[in-house]
Amino acid sequence: MLFELLLLVIVVFLAKWIIERGYKNENYFKDKGIKHLKPKFILGNSANLFLRRKTILDFFRDAYFEFPNEKVMGMFEFRTPVYIVRDPELAKQVGVKEFDSFTDHRSVINKDADPVFGKSLISLKGDEWRDMRATLSPAFTGSKMRLMFELVSECAKQMVGFINTETKAKGIQTYEMKDFFSRMSNDVIATCAFGIQVNSLEHQSNEFYVNAKEMMNFTKPLRLIKFILFMVFPKFFEITKIRLIPESLSGYFKNAIFGAMNYREKHNVFRPDMINLLMEAKKGKLSHQAAEHHHDSAGFATVEESDVGKKEVKKTLSDDDILAQCFLFFLAGFETVSVAMSFITYELAINPEIQEKLYREILETNEELGSKSLNYDTIQKMKYMDMVISEHLRKWPPAIATDRHCNKDVIVTDNNGVEYKFNKGDTVMIPMIGFHFDPKYFSNPDKFDPERFNDENKHTITPGTYLPFGIGPRNCIGSRFALMEVKALLYYILLNFTIEPNEKTQIPLKLSKEPALKAEKGIHLQFRPRSKA
Repeated sequence: MLFELLLLVIVVFLAKWIIERGYKNENYFKDKGIKHLKPKFILGNSANLFLRRKTILDFFRDAYFEFPNEKVMGMFEFRTPVYIVRDPELAKQVGVKEFDSFTDHRSVINKDADPVFGKSLISLKGDEWRDMRATLSPAFTGSKMRLMFELVSECAKQMVGFINTETKAKGIQTYEMKDFFSRMSNDVIATCAFGIQVNSLEHQSNEFYVNAKEMMNFTKPLRLIKFILFMVFPKFFEITKIRLIPESLSGYFKNAIFGAMNYREKHNVFRPDMINLLMEAKKGKLSHQAAEHHHDSAGFATVEESDVGKKEVKKTLSDDDILAQCFLFFLAGFETVSVAMSFITYELAINPEIQEKLYREILETNEELGSKSLNYDTIQKMKYMDMVISEHLRKWPPAIATDRHCNKDVIVTDNNGVEYKFNKGDTVMIPMIGFHFDPKYFSNPDKFDPERFNDENKHTITPGTYLPFGIGPRNCIGSRFALMEVKALLYYILLNFTIEPNEKTQIPLKLSKEPALKAEKGIHLQFRPRSKA
């Protein structure tokens, strides 16, 4: 009898806890007079995404358009209230003007729960983030990109050689673009970040690629559930020492990084890559050059570094710091570039007139180079190339939205003098995908139209509505590198091949309902060699 009574008490308390959690913050926005999406039990407004009923793009885009006349609205990620800022002026205030009140991203995984993820630049907070950003910022300037461009170019030429060899042996082949460019991105990261040369198109199951692909797979159910549990129960993972990234994987890359560093130190080897820059940062020797940032744009989408990143700091990096930043470099470079190249090649394949115009610019540039090799400065002068990539980043941005954690009470004011108060602890989201598809800012937003970014039109774009790499000091640190890599790959592909759809190409394209920007049935295209004049 006593056992049954005890069991009943436990069940009652557990049911009470679940119900309280399930309806937590139910009236949060209602009490503040903020229009919001009605939350469901436990899942809030996340059911359509969590249960894979909607694509991630549609999920955020639909939320943005739910209250078209509101500048600020609310939604619930599970039972956590999240403000959505729908007004570009307010977005600029949150991301730039009031940056000191919105310095951090919300906590996902802290450094005690998982030092590899938690010590990366994207996870650090406050002064730790400021110091790390300032320490790493010199590694991503134009001068450093010039040094690394040849490494990227070598990978692109290797890709061209592979396609030509395959075509001669088997005829024109169909490639799934995400797989194809994941291999290319892997090879670029291997050479630029780890000083390792691999050919993942030729050697499909090489150790580096297999480990990289496994480390980057955040959409498989077990890893996704683990990721959510890290957010909900961080203390449990601190105590148990269970890692988001298995130690077998992090250990592989740790050995690769520090093995390369030790070899170079011992043999006095210099190579213009990220390993070398991190070696300098480890010693506190990495710094900005005078006038580094002036007139050194990598394209319209380039995010200029703020004063936070230009600050001189005397910080030396620990081994964990270095491993964490290499992981972030991998996370950003592997997925961002492979996804970008997948969707750009698709758009060029189904818009042959745009592809032809870009090819003509590439051909003209190649003829002007003569016997000289393509270089960083030359590719930055290609206007139509930049227009195509800028439009791609509008329609298929690498980040659908960005968040900020309010670290102190603050009031922001819109252009009409209306005040919005955010309290310490609030989460604010800036929905880039909403701005990019809002016809108020971009007419006929579903159309792929590079002319939006020509010299006449690009200056009419409303400030704060085009945010492919984020906003303010906490923008994407690697935007220059990503743009350089995409431009180099596109240059060599179109110089040598026509990108074509075939019977396996899904037109119109449908997106997967996985929590990532991914085509439902893949993007299948072919590369037809151009006839040599």
